[in-house]
Amino acid sequence: MSDAIKALAKAQTEMGKAIKNAKNPHLKSNYADLGSVMEACFDALHANGFAIMQPCGADERGQYVETVLAHASGDTFTSRVHLVVGKNDMQGVGSAITYARRYGLLGMAGLAPEDDDGEATKATPRQQPANRAPAGPSKADQAAADSMIAAIRQHGEAAWNDRRLQADLERLRASAPELAAQVEAEIETKKQGKAA
Repeated sequence: MSDAIKALAKAQTEMGKAIKNAKNPHLKSNYADLGSVMEACFDALHANGFAIMQPCGADERGQYVETVLAHASGDTFTSRVHLVVGKNDMQGVGSAITYARRYGLLGMAGLAPEDDDGEATKATPRQQPANRAPAGPSKADQAAADSMIAAIRQHGEAAWNDRRLQADLERLRASAPELAAQVEAEIETKKQGKAA
């Protein structure tokens, strides 16, 4: 196991909680804003030799924010979240970038947003409850994965090349990697079937 992987594993045991400190007025739900996510993980990542960068770029699938964890050993871990811009102006682009930075960092740090129970502090490391089975994917993530798989089965290449599906898949990679892997396996199956 590389020094960087060991350092990331150690950092994850030292991270605080990404507290849901902001309110989404449209969905009537709470969420952890970018500042909360940064506060939860930056100290632990820095203490274990990581620099965090989130440059923007573009590729054949469109604009993205790339989250890079660069370790002092020279190893890097990267993940891209492609942008889905709701409003075609600077405010819309800025919101999409902030959203992508938040989800990219949550995914790379291995954090899940938590409700504030009044006792959470930045200095309190995450602790796993004793004898508790790991939580599975949320119903929303499962429904999203099922919908993507159905679209891929029905529409093949047109579905997996769709920017919305790719953006949804990026979000799924951050929140439920095991479901994202199922979607990716379905894409590979369809691609192999097409090639045969």
